[in-house]
Amino acid sequence: MSNLLYLVRHGENVANLTKEFSFRKVDYSLTARGRLQAEQTGDLFAGKKVDAIYSSPLKRALETAEIISGKIGVPFYVDEAFREINIGALEDMPPTAATWDIHNRIIAEWFRGNHSARFPEGDDYHSLWRRFQNGLERALDGRENQHVMIVGHSGMFTMVMGDFCSLEAVEDIHSVENKNCSITTVEVERANHAYIGRLIRWADADHLHGEAAIQTPIFLEGSVADLFPSDDKGRDDACDCNIGGGF
Repeated sequence: MSNLLYLVRHGENVANLTKEFSFRKVDYSLTARGRLQAEQTGDLFAGKKVDAIYSSPLKRALETAEIISGKIGVPFYVDEAFREINIGALEDMPPTAATWDIHNRIIAEWFRGNHSARFPEGDDYHSLWRRFQNGLERALDGRENQHVMIVGHSGMFTMVMGDFCSLEAVEDIHSVENKNCSITTVEVERANHAYIGRLIRWADADHLHGEAAIQTPIFLEGSVADLFPSDDKGRDDACDCNIGGGF
């Protein structure tokens, strides 16, 4: 039993421009460009089969889902499981080079395989993965040969993709930026009490044109050095990220 999954990143919102951390407290609506991106994405899906839409509860995803839903006439459902990575106490901090360094060092630990590295008062990789799988359980349970859309976030989609689709060369997807309103297509089956995927296409944004094709970088400028290391597990500056509330 398999289904087709469309993972759609939300359109542009203010936090993409300010580089603020956003999980719950920081929650901006789409910009005018973000709405245009969502409209063009809806136009694309008007010619495709979509049986259900699920969305993160954050405004940028909700508004993207609402626009797409209106274009294709398919209702959408909100699921807390598809909220962005819980960056915990970082959400209360300004988006400086120092705070982005904390963020990126924890992400780098996850890519190194240290899945217990945790954002202070937030997710470790294990909790993010469980949340994603729980959301898939609700979205896909009982479905067969259906096409389901999830409107959500680059952080979650990027981090879980390696395990979700059993990618041997996960660095290949990191060379393609997950742009606003990009579409990742995955064929999904259930096996061994979990949903597993086969990646068909990662972060396709070819449908965006004109103003909607203009994108802002995901990360703070200059903050991404050595984010995806592969052979330096013994580095002296590797982050000891099992921190509970302070830095």
